[in-house]
Amino acid sequence: MTATHTHRAIDAVWRIESARIIAGLTRIVRDVGLAEELAQDALVAALEQWPESGIPDNPGAWLMATAKHRAIDNFRRNKLLERKHEELGRELKTQQETAVANFEIAQDDDIGDDLLRLVFISCHPVLSTEARVALTLRLLGGLTTEEIARAFLAPEPTVAQRIVRAKRTLAEERVPFDVPRGPDLAVRLSSVLEVIYLVFNEGYSATAGEDWMRPALCEDALRLGRILAGLVPNEPEVHGLVALMEIQASRSGARVGPSGEPILLLDQNRARWDQLLIHRGLAALERAEQLGGTPGTYTMQAAIAACHARARAAAETDWSRIAALYDALAQLTPSPIVELNRAVAHAMAFGPAAGLKLIDALATEPSLKVYHLLPSVRGDFLFKLGRFAEAQAEFERAATLARNVRERELLLDRVQACAVGPPQPGPQ
Repeated sequence: MTATHTHRAIDAVWRIESARIIAGLTRIVRDVGLAEELAQDALVAALEQWPESGIPDNPGAWLMATAKHRAIDNFRRNKLLERKHEELGRELKTQQETAVANFEIAQDDDIGDDLLRLVFISCHPVLSTEARVALTLRLLGGLTTEEIARAFLAPEPTVAQRIVRAKRTLAEERVPFDVPRGPDLAVRLSSVLEVIYLVFNEGYSATAGEDWMRPALCEDALRLGRILAGLVPNEPEVHGLVALMEIQASRSGARVGPSGEPILLLDQNRARWDQLLIHRGLAALERAEQLGGTPGTYTMQAAIAACHARARAAAETDWSRIAALYDALAQLTPSPIVELNRAVAHAMAFGPAAGLKLIDALATEPSLKVYHLLPSVRGDFLFKLGRFAEAQAEFERAATLARNVRERELLLDRVQACAVGPPQPGPQ
C-alpha cells in the first residue's frame, strides 16, 4: 500500500474512531480539550508510523492505546494525579500487551456511555449555538477546522477560535462529563437535537454560497442522529428527529437539477427519491409514535414529511392532513417560521386566498423582516391569484434578501414569469 493510500485509510479510520477515542479519553482525563489533543497526538503518530509498519488489524485500538500512553506521559510531566497515573499505568500495560500481540483490544464496556457523555458536553447550553455546532462537528463528526469552516462558509480562524473558546469555557465552568438525569435531561437533550438539526438544515438548504445543498453536512447530521438514537433508544423525540432527517434526505437526489439549480418539492421527480431512506424514516417515525406521550416538534414535523413521502405523485398529497398537523404544531411550538409553513399548507389545502390571509398576519413580525421566504411565499400566493404586478414586487424583494446564489436565481426566474404572465392557451 502506498503512502497516499495509507493516509486515506488513516483519514477514514479517524472519521470512524475519533469520537469513541475522544470520549474514552475524556472519561479518564476529565478535560475534553486535553482529550482531543491526546487523540490528535495519536493520529500524528499513526501518520508517521503506519506508512512504514502497515495498518494494524485493529487501528482504533492502536490509536486508543497510543493516546493513553500520551496521557500517562502528560501526567508524569506535570506531576499531577499520581494515583490516576498508577491506575492508567495498569490499564495501559494490559491493553498494550494485547495490542502488541494482535491489535485486538476489546472495546470498553461503557463506550456507549462515554459517547453519550461526549454528545451532551459538546452541546452544553453554556456554549453559544455556533460553538456547539463547531465543537460537535469537530469532536463527534471528526471534521477538521478547515472542513467545518468550508461547510459553513466561515473564515477558518473564526471557527478555530470558536472551538478553542468552547473547550476553554467547558473547563472554566467545570462542566461535568456525565449524562444529565431527571428534569435536566429534557433540557439538555433538546440542545443536542437542536445542534444536529441545525447541521442537517445547513446541508439541506444552504443559507449562503453557490450551492443549493451541501450533502456532506446532511450525512454528518444523519450519522450523529442515528448514533444518538442507539444511545438513548427510549427517547421518542430522538427517533422523531431521525425520521425527519431520513425522509428529507431521501429527496436529495431530486432537489437539484443538472446545472445545480433548485427543484422545488412539487416539481421533483419522485422516482428519484431514495426509497431506502424513506423506509428508514417511516420506521423511525413509527418507533417514536410507539414510545407514546405527546408528539414533540420533530416527531410532528416527521409526520408532515411522511405525508409527502407516502404520496406517489404531488397531486396525491394529503394537504388537509398536513394543514391539520401544522395547526397542531403551531399550538405546540408557536413561531413565525411554523406560521409561514402553516400558511403554505393552508394555501395548498384550501386555496391561495386562505394562505394569503394567514401570511398577511405575519407582515409586521420583526424576526421575518429580512427573511426572504416571507415575500417569496407571499409572491407565490399572489401569482396564483392572478395579481402578477404585486407578485413580481414580492419576488424582487425576496431576491434581494436571499443569500444563497441558487435561490436568488430561482426567485429572479419567478420575477420574469410575473412579467410574462400566465401561459396562454394554444390553438384549439
